[in-house]
Amino acid sequence: MTEKRLKTGPDFTWRDIEVGNIVTEVGSAALRRTGDWRSQRPVVDREKCNKCGLCWLYCPDAAVELLEDGYYEPDPFYCKGCGICASVCPKEAITMIEEEEK
Repeated sequence: MTEKRLKTGPDFTWRDIEVGNIVTEVGSAALRRTGDWRSQRPVVDREKCNKCGLCWLYCPDAAVELLEDGYYEPDPFYCKGCGICASVCPKEAITMIEEEEK
């Protein structure tokens, strides 16, 4: 069996993922920028945010990061745009907006 090397870096896009998005190496999912194909993205209004962390807790992709100042921010490289974070936010501090074409 030949060893296959993962392509990583800023030039790696969803088009480089294997058919079926099969994870072939342990821990390799973290190397894949899986948020490139979303149609919406979350935007956090820090004036409304109470730093409760529910967005982080409920994110199915672990795409929400805790920042040093205590706020939570979705990581655009991994966020799929599902909107769960916006739906669980008790302060309605997260809004889903249409992703712009690049």
